Amino acid sequence: MYVPKRFVPAEDAVRDLLTHHGASDLITVTEQGLLATLLPFEYDPDAGEHGALIGHMARANNQWEVPALGEAMVIVRGPEAYITPTWYATKQEHHRVVPTWNYMIAHVYGQLVVHDDPSWIEAQIRRLTDRHEAGYDEPWSVDQAPPKFIERQLRAVVGVELAISRIEAKFKLSQNQPMENVDGVIAGLEARGQSDDVVLAAAVRANNPHTPGV
Repeated sequence: MYVPKRFVPAEDAVRDLLTHHGASDLITVTEQGLLATLLPFEYDPDAGEHGALIGHMARANNQWEVPALGEAMVIVRGPEAYITPTWYATKQEHHRVVPTWNYMIAHVYGQLVVHDDPSWIEAQIRRLTDRHEAGYDEPWSVDQAPPKFIERQLRAVVGVELAISRIEAKFKLSQNQPMENVDGVIAGLEARGQSDDVVLAAAVRANNPHTPGV
């Protein structure tokens, strides 16, 4: 990944992205070519030397059966958004500005391990479900479904684990802009208020190189 020095994130920020991301792309290079599946993963920082991403996929999806040639990769994305140059104060001065895209992303590499074990898969699904149900007034739990139904569901999936070997991350959050332009981006994102805008505005603020201590 091409990562200019200004866009290199702190390690704790990368861990936070892995912990709180939604679904990510699992990509493997195989003798059949490139294979990819969008999957919700859970980050386990205590697994192995560098942690792991754990998830599950449909048994009918043949990606888990086709051996990966070398490392697999999971692309983890954070909030992203189009940045219009009209938010830049310097546009009014010289008009030497162009649009861009702000984003947070990590390419996570490692050995792909398949877990065809109902107990492992059930524990992973419970952990994943509990995380995403936590914000509801009446969170759903696996225990609410009939046991026989859950058994059938578990037989229909396999567990996958990416044992992390390395991570390449990039947080492109207007760090290359002067202070007045960064302020304009934050204000513009907050005012637009679409999808990831408010979250991204907070990330731009947190990574503002003009703020003491950043």
